[in-house]
Amino acid sequence: MTARGHADAVLLYDGQCGLCSRTVRFVLRHERAHSLRFAPLDGEYAAAALARHPRLTGVDSVVWIERTLPNGERVLVRSAAALRVGRYLGGPWRLLALLHMVPRAWRDAAYDFVARHRHRLVTGTDRCPLPVSAQQDRFLD
Repeated sequence: MTARGHADAVLLYDGQCGLCSRTVRFVLRHERAHSLRFAPLDGEYAAAALARHPRLTGVDSVVWIERTLPNGERVLVRSAAALRVGRYLGGPWRLLALLHMVPRAWRDAAYDFVARHRHRLVTGTDRCPLPVSAQQDRFLD
C-alpha cells in the first residue's frame, strides 16, 4: 500500500452508464497516484466483492473497496465513495471532503437523485471505452 493508502483500492462502476464511464475517464485524466483499479458492477470482480459483502446486494451505486490491515476490506458506497474518489484525486478535488460536514442522508439523497437520472444526464457513450494499453492492467473484469 502506498503512503496515500489506496494502492489496493478498486472502484466499481456501472459500465453501461455514460456518466459513470465519463467519470472513470475523468479519474484517469486527473489522478496523481495511478494506482486505483476499476471494475464494472456486472463483472466477475464485482460479483466476488458482492459475495464477500452481502449488504451490497442490489446496490446501484459507485462502490469504493480498499484493503485494510491485516486482511479486511473497507467498502464505501454512494456519496461516501464519491467523496473518497475526490480524496484519491488530490489537489483541488480534496476540497470535496468539506461535503463530509453535510449529513450523510442529505449527501446520499443528492447522490441518489443524480444516480436515478444518470442515463438521461449524459447521452452518447453508454459503455466504458477500452483503456489504453498502459492502463489495461488496472481494469478488472
